[in-house]
Amino acid sequence: MKSVHNFVVTPKGSRYNNTKKVGDSELILNTEIFNHQYINREATVISTPIAGHTDIQAGDTVVLHHNVFRRWHNQHGVEKNSRSYFNESTYFVNYDQIFLYKRNKNWITPKGYCFVKPLKSTDNLSVELEKPLQGVVKYSDGCVKVGDLIGFTPNSEYEFIVDGERLYRVLSKFITIKYEYQGDEEEYNPSWAKSS
Repeated sequence: MKSVHNFVVTPKGSRYNNTKKVGDSELILNTEIFNHQYINREATVISTPIAGHTDIQAGDTVVLHHNVFRRWHNQHGVEKNSRSYFNESTYFVNYDQIFLYKRNKNWITPKGYCFVKPLKSTDNLSVELEKPLQGVVKYSDGCVKVGDLIGFTPNSEYEFIVDGERLYRVLSKFITIKYEYQGDEEEYNPSWAKSS
């Protein structure tokens, strides 16, 4: 199956990531269908669009927008699928809904996106666990180098868990400054992000 303008993808696993294996039992973490934090964001590309050019290929793993697999209730309380839905194993995705893709075990960002690791706060007078609006570039589209210490605009970061690591997706155009390392920077990855 091919689409003219959309990628055709299938979810890796189920549509929701709301269970966790604890010993021999499975624990349900969330039963709400609308909570974006428990929606699966990884898929495998079945086919690429016929029209246009893309570096993404069939077989690549992609990180998607949370609304692709999400179910929701309309104003009458009727449960609906997203507009990407074709059937339980097939979804149509626009290029701008793909934030990261993996080929040969390497994550690659499409043009316009960077992924940033948050930094642990060094302010003893603050209750915040991480430094606001700063991070270390983990995956880059080339606008900055991987490993750069950068700053970004308020409300431009969006949280993802990628390979058990909590990262912020930041649009490249919202990166405002490249800092010099001071030597006290420590990456912050909470323990809950590591277990999957």
